[in-house]
Amino acid sequence: MSDLSMTTALETASAQNAAASPSAISAWPDVDTLYPRFAELVNQPMRPIRPSAMADVMGYFEQRCQASRRLAEQAKAVIPGGVQHNLSFNYPFALAFSTADGAHLRDVDGNRYIDFLQAGGPTLLGSNYAPVRQKVHELIDECGPVTGLLHEYEVKLAELVCRHMPAVEMLRLLGSGTEAVMGAVRLARTYTGHKWIIKVGGAYHGWSDQLVYGMRLPKTGRMEATGIPGGATAYTQECLPNDLDELRRKLRWNRLRGGTAAVLVEPLGPESGTRPVHRDYNAQVRRLCDEFGALLVFDEVVTGFRVGLGGAQAFFGVRPDITVLGKCLTGGYPMAGAIGGRREVMMSLVGGLGTTSRRAFVGGTLSANPLSCVAGYHAIVEMERTQAAQKAGRAGDRLRAGLDEIIQRRRLPYVTYNMGSIVHLQTSGVLLMDTSSLWKLFRAKDEAKRRKHMMEEMGAAYTAHGLITLAGSRIYTSLADTDDVIDDALNRFDDVFALV
Repeated sequence: MSDLSMTTALETASAQNAAASPSAISAWPDVDTLYPRFAELVNQPMRPIRPSAMADVMGYFEQRCQASRRLAEQAKAVIPGGVQHNLSFNYPFALAFSTADGAHLRDVDGNRYIDFLQAGGPTLLGSNYAPVRQKVHELIDECGPVTGLLHEYEVKLAELVCRHMPAVEMLRLLGSGTEAVMGAVRLARTYTGHKWIIKVGGAYHGWSDQLVYGMRLPKTGRMEATGIPGGATAYTQECLPNDLDELRRKLRWNRLRGGTAAVLVEPLGPESGTRPVHRDYNAQVRRLCDEFGALLVFDEVVTGFRVGLGGAQAFFGVRPDITVLGKCLTGGYPMAGAIGGRREVMMSLVGGLGTTSRRAFVGGTLSANPLSCVAGYHAIVEMERTQAAQKAGRAGDRLRAGLDEIIQRRRLPYVTYNMGSIVHLQTSGVLLMDTSSLWKLFRAKDEAKRRKHMMEEMGAAYTAHGLITLAGSRIYTSLADTDDVIDDALNRFDDVFALV
């Protein structure tokens, strides 16, 4: 078969598979309704847990989490701040966990929790999913976790991703989402010959020097860029979510200064949809990129496989030039990162020593190791077999509907919405504050601290009631979240909201 025929066949198979695999997002949120509710939430006094009730919440940690407390104190002696990952932080101290199984976690004190963190999103099948674990065990017995050489599962995983994701014709595996974004930016600059990178303010694209810019809150620029020279972000720009006019202005101005290499988006909106974009936003960004000769990069670290096997690109019907993957790619196993995209673009990542063609250099000794590849391949196979994304999405729909009922019944100002299995629960609104100018950012500084503390207290209250969330404001559902699990969780959330 000729290369052209092979490409056509792969594209046809990819399109057919995307059509056959329904999205896990049953309906896109009404963005025009959500933003006025966000504004109402942050422009009124906070509704935190009552002080007397908060004392009881703190009592839970004092009485039932002593082994975790001792381990947290021990960790502080050898680990900066006592945690290795930001998600590990828990107010008033980090809890230590001993087991993860399906929809539940158990801490070192023996307390059991419903797991809505799911390791920050990658375990769509639920934690420690047995069929994948078995394949990993077999691989370790036969081969060991790493060889530094080609393994058949590198090819099988790449073929599987290319089959499912409409805009991915070739795949290069790396160690993490952060590495993949770094490589994607370098690839875009290599392919286009342009320097400028535009991201959406508030979006998180990992912690590389050039992208610690406008993180979490739009228009904050280098606010978190401590230890990063100014030159590292000299060609990084941000624009407000949903503001296509601002994006057009930056693209036009950059064209006079050498051109834009890429526009980076989280396709649901910054911070996994914390600031959701309009339904047609990504299509409009695609048109602008085509008009100005920039590559469109979809950061699908969260959305890749979680919103369906075709990712957000299949849901929105938009083909990015470059796709960044992580998290779900290996089903929760380590070394999860990849760059995918159009063949002609991806050939600038050609590997090997002594290559003379113009290429963007990437590397990593443990990238594409057999352990990660076998886990990734079988995790995606299981996602397809079980329709995990769709079932987790329905669990997210059910949880969001139940949370909304509780909020309305208790007449609370909180806002909840979901994109399938990604459920947002905004109680303090700290990530929704208006920071669109330096003056607004300065005025919001003290208020942001108070609202952040409220979010921490809400997270502690959820934990004391057997619920583990992401920072008290985001919830990931999984295949393991049956109706019984969701019903149990809603009763627990209702108990927490009774404390307000």
